[in-house]
Amino acid sequence: MADDIHTQPPWLVEVAIEPKSNNDRERLDVALANLTAEDPSFRVSTDRESGQTILKGMDELHLDTKIDNLRRTYQIDTNIGALQVAFRERVTRRVEHSYTYKKQSGGAGQFAAVTLVVEPNEPGKGYEFESKIVGGAVPREYVPGVERGVESVLPSGVVAGFPVVDVKVQLIDGKFHDVDSSAQAFEIASRTAFREALLKGKSVLLEPIMKVEVVTTDDYADAVIGDLNLRRGQIQRRNANVINAIVPLMNMFGYVNNLRSISQGRATFTMQFDHYTPVPLPESDPPFRPAIGMRA
Repeated sequence: MADDIHTQPPWLVEVAIEPKSNNDRERLDVALANLTAEDPSFRVSTDRESGQTILKGMDELHLDTKIDNLRRTYQIDTNIGALQVAFRERVTRRVEHSYTYKKQSGGAGQFAAVTLVVEPNEPGKGYEFESKIVGGAVPREYVPGVERGVESVLPSGVVAGFPVVDVKVQLIDGKFHDVDSSAQAFEIASRTAFREALLKGKSVLLEPIMKVEVVTTDDYADAVIGDLNLRRGQIQRRNANVINAIVPLMNMFGYVNNLRSISQGRATFTMQFDHYTPVPLPESDPPFRPAIGMRA
């Protein structure tokens, strides 16, 4: 099983956004550019599959503040998708995997064969690529194509469309053809080889786990603890009226309103990132892909 990762990520939650009026598309792009310039922890990207604009931030309140800023300061009304946890993906064991790409279509063909070693990197070390080729099994001019193929998989992985983290990839062998090989052919071969290696290496989803501290009164402490347990929380300490727990972030959405309700407004909480840990997945496919539906 993958190790817990305690490195603070650049963001923890994300949400899709679109202007209610198509006439506001350009104004929205300008406003988001201004907001990202003001706040380095706020990111904006475009989903490669859906084409949606995705806002990324540190927590629910962080993104709510940005969306409210769009409405109040920039006078832009938007449709907002479901809030989504920024999961990560990590391979859990070392694998060696080969793949051959071969295509013949009447004219010049395409050929490339690669053998990759893919293994977990140390937590927090990120992605590393190294060519161990000796003797010209893969010509030097094709190695950048191999690296591009591997890197093209990193943003969306193979489990549920989330970034791959802390992985080490080595190119250890390959084959080429004097006429049919190209950097593009090696890029295609390494892309497939890396995806298949991640599957063989039992790649898993990682979810962010938060440190949560709740301050309440004796009357509501048991209700607070019971609610945290229902959220897959683990109580770490209860000292007088202070309750400390670690809770998966995906189960903390809307907690401020829920806590207010169960404590009659007599409790407050703070939350900060602690670590990433493997998600306990059901038998079926994980329902964690970024939501494409919009809410007003």
